[in-house]
Amino acid sequence: MADALRLFRDGIVLRRLRWRDESRWMNLRETNREWLRPWEAMAPPGQRARTMTFAQMVRDEGRQWRRGTAYPMVIEVDGTLVGRVSITGITWGPECGGSIGYWVAEHRAGEGIAPRAVTLAADYAFAQGLHRLEITMRPDNVPSIRVARKVGFRDEGLRRSYLYIDGAWRDHRVFALTSQEPRPWHTWSRAQG
Repeated sequence: MADALRLFRDGIVLRRLRWRDESRWMNLRETNREWLRPWEAMAPPGQRARTMTFAQMVRDEGRQWRRGTAYPMVIEVDGTLVGRVSITGITWGPECGGSIGYWVAEHRAGEGIAPRAVTLAADYAFAQGLHRLEITMRPDNVPSIRVARKVGFRDEGLRRSYLYIDGAWRDHRVFALTSQEPRPWHTWSRAQG
């Protein structure tokens, strides 16, 4: 059952967002609003931004899990919410693919949390039957590019004017990995971090 999902590796836990997380989640988002602003997609001019309450978000994420269209998870370290990793845009059929998005709170950046979260989420997605995963990021998001490279995703080039972020259409670098390719994290020490 997806509600009980709890993935653990190397000191981090990935799990679904729960009703009782509301105050911690809202605080985490508010504290990191400016930190995330340059990287998070938004509705372009002329389109209304989709807004929802925390309760609506939890229900929406539950529907996504049940339908197999997304696997959104929070990242916990020592029982504290520190970020988010999600497999979104899941397409089944001939493609069997999705995209990984992630972020870590500013005060925990640089601790190796993002690579561990991405590897854990990717292993889960591949175990569910996905064949290909992509990570896209702005070319100036050097820390995120380091994460993609560290975990073995291949650089496949540039998508021009890909997402509307921080007031403009932004180019994105595309990194990908398939379930058939070697995953370097399978050789990482379990004692890591």
